[in-house]
Amino acid sequence: MTASSTRRTTAVQSRIAAVGAIAVAGALLLTGCGDQTKDKDSGSSDTADSSAAPLADQLPKAVRDKGVIKVGSDIAYAPVEFKDDSGKTVGIDPDLADAMGKQLGVKFEFENGTFDTLLTGLRSKRYDIAMSAMTDTKDRQEGIDADTGKKVGEGVDFLDYFTAGVSIYTKQGDDQGIKTWDDLCGKKIVVQRNTVSNDLAKDQAKKCPAGKKLSIEAFDNDQQAQTRLRAGGADAGSSDFPVAAYAAKTSGGGKDFVVVGEQVEAAPYGIAIAKSNTELRDALKAALDAIIKNGEYDKIIAKWGVEAGAVKEATLNGGK
Repeated sequence: MTASSTRRTTAVQSRIAAVGAIAVAGALLLTGCGDQTKDKDSGSSDTADSSAAPLADQLPKAVRDKGVIKVGSDIAYAPVEFKDDSGKTVGIDPDLADAMGKQLGVKFEFENGTFDTLLTGLRSKRYDIAMSAMTDTKDRQEGIDADTGKKVGEGVDFLDYFTAGVSIYTKQGDDQGIKTWDDLCGKKIVVQRNTVSNDLAKDQAKKCPAGKKLSIEAFDNDQQAQTRLRAGGADAGSSDFPVAAYAAKTSGGGKDFVVVGEQVEAAPYGIAIAKSNTELRDALKAALDAIIKNGEYDKIIAKWGVEAGAVKEATLNGGK
């Protein structure tokens, strides 16, 4: 899920074709961003065995003793995190968390929440981390509100683990010639609130000429936006590329939507951690580096068909 702070001023399109080919052709087995019922669900399969975990001693003692890392997440953003037919939390993030948990000897317990409240929950210590396709940006690192430029919180550290861009999608057979953001002038777009898609739409609206206003309708979650577009209430939608590609692949048996044009704004997804929690941050980085090195990371990314977004190493605060 992209972020409610300006994600990046430079559009990065070099990865687009590769990501598109892999994610669309390659099996995104997933669904959209944001059932906001506040339920808890372990994203891990089995209770971790700390005695067999090579990195357990790197965790803060309180976390190690508890055996659980609480994760704030908007669990309706396939393929990154979503509920399967049995109600279990699945996706890229839960699988990566499970693999990291085996390195650390703890379980990652995912708790569902509204995306734009996750960092607040982290600050209030409701969660130990936030892991929810969240774009790492300087504004978020510094606790700056992107719209006002004012400081609204402490800021967080990010452990970057994936790269994704933003895409536009339309109803299949009715793209109205939309290929780029400029083509949206005079149209209506649906987005999830407080995301980079929302930011990009606001920026584009300022560029549209008089008489060709871009209308924006923002929702609490991506599934609501998709429903609005499917019902004919808008001309286009926008979300992170893996999510848009999954919606195009699965909604209506693949007959509802089509991704148009190229991705823009490629940027890192990061696990958000309180700046004061450096011991947990460093332990998570060690665990992520370990699963990258042992090949488990690549297996998980390949399972979800998003290899082009893979990273080669864990990075702290790589967002701009």
